[in-house]
Amino acid sequence: MRIGIYGYGNLGRGVELAILQNPDMELVGVFTRRAPDSVKTYGAPVFSADDVLKMTDKIDVMILCGGSSTDLPKQTPALAKYFNVVDSFDTHAKIPEHFKAVNEVALSAGKTAMISVGWDPGLFSLARLYSGSVLVDGQDYTFWGKGVSQGHSDAIRRIDGVKDAKQYTVPIESALNAVRNGENPILSTREKHVRECYVVAEEGADKARIEQEIKTMPNYFADYDTTVHFITQEEMREKHAELPHGGVVLRSGVTGLNKEHKHVIEYALKLDSNPEFTASALVAYARACYRMSQEGLYGCKTVFDVPPIYLSARSRDEILGKLL
Repeated sequence: MRIGIYGYGNLGRGVELAILQNPDMELVGVFTRRAPDSVKTYGAPVFSADDVLKMTDKIDVMILCGGSSTDLPKQTPALAKYFNVVDSFDTHAKIPEHFKAVNEVALSAGKTAMISVGWDPGLFSLARLYSGSVLVDGQDYTFWGKGVSQGHSDAIRRIDGVKDAKQYTVPIESALNAVRNGENPILSTREKHVRECYVVAEEGADKARIEQEIKTMPNYFADYDTTVHFITQEEMREKHAELPHGGVVLRSGVTGLNKEHKHVIEYALKLDSNPEFTASALVAYARACYRMSQEGLYGCKTVFDVPPIYLSARSRDEILGKLL
């Protein structure tokens, strides 16, 4: 499979590293909006994003590594006209809208476009679907963190006057423990997590305005108790250089004639590098995207549409013999 990477930030670098672990894939190149000679990769050729349409016959799947706030809503439909694509769009509330826009384009072009791939949305979405299908009488719970959210950090950096930013999502332990104990609590968004933001402001920027814009940002911070810390660039480099993350999906449910038996399903991730793990998911789904396109399964797809066996480079016999 011939893969292209569109956008080369933390996620794009992670995709390049993941492709090196997958011998059935070849990285054709990286496409960037920066000057190509200013971008250093792990060996992949670098091209200008303006030249991407010159490569339509050389790439089987284009993995899009832009941000969900402003990049992917435009880039995914635009590129799905010419390539099979995979993106990591993670603004949950806007996924149906994004799906509709991408599906229309991909169907018309005879392309396969896979959106919202990663771990949430993505692997956690599957965990919610599987566990809810098994424990029909129950309740879903998802907790994220503690860790750096790339999408939320990117959204803060788009605010005028912000030079750099990192956002940590922190689960509220008392709520998580209540779920694990089978108490089935009814929890609001605000009762499950807090958000901690570390911001480097441009010199002379209105910090009060920046803080207000962060705390009232819909789909990102408005529904949470959010704390904003203004720090120096040096503090950012020294204390917030890493990108850990993780989380837990739980399904608490009951079975039995009188609902006498309680069950808890828990799926957890602990990640040293959020972008490298997300990139690894994108690469696995790029394989599935290619296989589905070969079968004429065009249009927009999500993780729910992918047969699990399409994700693996292993043969069917090996999968049945070792994993089933």
